[in-house]
Amino acid sequence: MAVQTNEEHQIGVAHFAAEFASAFGMKDFGTVLGLLHDKGKEQDDFQTYIKKESGLCPELVVHRHPNHAYVGALVAKKLYPPFTPFLAYPIMGHHAGLYDYDEYETILKEKSIPTDVDDSPLHIKLMPPVFNASPQRYEMNHLIRLLFSCLVDADYLDTEHFMKEEQSQLRNCKKSLSALSPLLDAYLEKLSKKPSTPVNQIRNEVQHACRNAAEEEPGFYSLTVPTGGGKTLSSLVWAVNHALRYGKHRIIIAIPYTSIIVQTAQVLRDIFGSENVLEHHSNISFEKLADIKGERGANAAMQMKLATENWDYPIVVTTNVQLFESMFASRPSQCRKLHNICNSVLILDEVQTLPTDYLQPIVNALKTYQRQLGVSVLFTTASQPVLEGRHRGCNPTVMLEGIDKVKEIIPADFRLHERLRRVRLHFDDEVSSYDHLARRISQFDRVLCVVNTRRDAAEIYNRLPKVDGELTFHLSRMMCPEHVAETIMKIKEALCDAGQKVIRVVSTQLIEAGVDIDFPVVFRQEAGLDSVLQAAGRCNREGSIPLGDTYVFQLGKPLPPGFMARTNSARQDMMDTVEDKFSTEAMIAYFRMLYAKVNTFDKARIAERLESSKDFLFRTASEEFHLIDDDTTSVIVNWRNGMGFAEKLKEEGPSYGLMKRLAQYSVNVRQNDLKLLIQAGALEEVLENIYIVSSPSFYDEHVGLITTNKWIEETYIL
Repeated sequence: MAVQTNEEHQIGVAHFAAEFASAFGMKDFGTVLGLLHDKGKEQDDFQTYIKKESGLCPELVVHRHPNHAYVGALVAKKLYPPFTPFLAYPIMGHHAGLYDYDEYETILKEKSIPTDVDDSPLHIKLMPPVFNASPQRYEMNHLIRLLFSCLVDADYLDTEHFMKEEQSQLRNCKKSLSALSPLLDAYLEKLSKKPSTPVNQIRNEVQHACRNAAEEEPGFYSLTVPTGGGKTLSSLVWAVNHALRYGKHRIIIAIPYTSIIVQTAQVLRDIFGSENVLEHHSNISFEKLADIKGERGANAAMQMKLATENWDYPIVVTTNVQLFESMFASRPSQCRKLHNICNSVLILDEVQTLPTDYLQPIVNALKTYQRQLGVSVLFTTASQPVLEGRHRGCNPTVMLEGIDKVKEIIPADFRLHERLRRVRLHFDDEVSSYDHLARRISQFDRVLCVVNTRRDAAEIYNRLPKVDGELTFHLSRMMCPEHVAETIMKIKEALCDAGQKVIRVVSTQLIEAGVDIDFPVVFRQEAGLDSVLQAAGRCNREGSIPLGDTYVFQLGKPLPPGFMARTNSARQDMMDTVEDKFSTEAMIAYFRMLYAKVNTFDKARIAERLESSKDFLFRTASEEFHLIDDDTTSVIVNWRNGMGFAEKLKEEGPSYGLMKRLAQYSVNVRQNDLKLLIQAGALEEVLENIYIVSSPSFYDEHVGLITTNKWIEETYIL
């Protein structure tokens, strides 16, 4: 039996942690963390326990699992008192997660270093960290969490290297950004051979501006490009060249919608190869890759799965939720990746979707990662929010302390919103009923209607004519992801068929961003200006007609309270202030109006919980910081292969790959609808909190999951 001593493990962890922490100038802190984190395992009780559990001495009697993490924290406090928070928090939490201050402080006060533990001084003398700028109060919690990230990832990796060496070696098969850069150049060279058009000329100008801006100092940048201007490729040009110029390790792209992630990740794979692009979100299944590509695919799938643990890949595509909730997490599994964000390029796509209720802690996190952790940030969108400077909320006590300087890459004299204009906006003065709106939509052969709620989508769809030879589609999250993806594919195929005259689509906001479709006419239910412009981006997208038409309508009912009502009110209040609603001036006016209606930029009370001098409430903040308030329950539905995977779940129990696949056949429902499904006898709880709706009568091939209740009226930002 191979045996790794505690000393060998601590030295191995120290090596990894020092390497990781060197990315933000705290290498020696990483070394100390590694050398002290398992000091508690020197206890005789723990040695007895580990000898029995490992099978080395099975005859030994063990009455309990000895707690050991607190010991290293106490030793760190004794040896390095000025730096106790930097060391003791990570060490104490390296198994259980970062503690709240009260519990952390109680342990430090009430526990003592066991007599059988060596607490003699280390050979390392710690010096105060040299920060890039004077530390702000909101930065300290992130620095502690980054050291925690270095420690827990190092701990996992060293253990894996000893226990699963073959698996460990799979982590080392990746290329550097310098090796990937020629692949991007070759891809762009191929595109340059396409016929010259006015749009292609604009895209070339945008790319050239991005290439030039990449030479400028690390910081905050914005890329404001209207739909059709080639934003995705241009942002890559900036990111790759900026990373090479300043020695950044990876590019991380965070996106609000899974539909955009799937589309963006495919573009990236086409350029750089699938082996260099990590797609990390809830809808990806690594087992699919293994099924398709055999043994080589199995290795690639395992590499990607391993990389989701710590994002050690040259290019990462993920969700806003995954990124920002990890930045405020307390559990080791969520925090492992954080140190690999350091010294990277971060692209935040569709940045206007960041929720205002969490905007202050998000901005503070970004400022910390940029100021202290070597990250350059690029905001990309056609509807740039105002994140620079200070902005007052609904009263003088509510203030957004924004970013000091965000540099726009595209010069104003490019006039992109004028040169790429393809749409006329029409705002209805009168209210429409469902029936009236359905009649208006039916006047057009190719038309898209975007609404705010699932119920509205179903009500309008059910009123549209269903005629042989004509195609009418419904899209909402009452349909499982596999059904949504299949329907979007059918829509795209139909739009490419010149012989298919009539194509009408009614959808919730899920189609609004990142879904590359083109209709000559779009209807959009009243909403914030950014949402209206996103819908208009589906209108005349390819410029096949001189100008398309987007109609903004009102239904005879109030909008759902909260975010949707607030954004629509902000749009209404700025309508008369700027004539051109596509202009940068319009977006500035809109977001200023929106911020003025906000009663908090910090719903999770992060400032109170994490930004004091020492009373960090890591665990509480992590539990409260959720970008999407979700009181829904996921149910597996009877669509395509859903029931086959459900039967496998019953027979074999849950596994990582199976649950990923079942997510493609699941719908999230509110608690009232869950109760109605139970009352109707439609729901089967196969495992704790895992439900199946097996009857096909509860899943419609056009509109998805149905209940005995009315359609869900809650608004989802999807």
